[in-house]
Amino acid sequence: MASIKSPKAATAAECEVLEQLPNIGPSLAADLRSIGIDRPADLRGKDAFVLYQKLCAATGQRQDPCVLDTFMAATDFMRGARAAPWWHYTAQRKALFGQV
Repeated sequence: MASIKSPKAATAAECEVLEQLPNIGPSLAADLRSIGIDRPADLRGKDAFVLYQKLCAATGQRQDPCVLDTFMAATDFMRGARAAPWWHYTAQRKALFGQV
């Protein structure tokens, strides 16, 4: 399994800022903040696809589908799943949402 860049939180409970989430760097953290997600706990109970749609609407353009994969990874992590690289969600995203 590919490693996730440090310093990242090992568990959801350790996450205090968005950049500590696995797969979330400064750019995606800024994107999340632009749609009202200011801290990792704000992701609890959120639907990754809805977040993706909000970001597309906020930016006025279709975002790369890998952004949805990353949001799926982040929301799952905050629900207690183990950290996984965003691309581990690509097949699931395609099965659930088809072409986005």
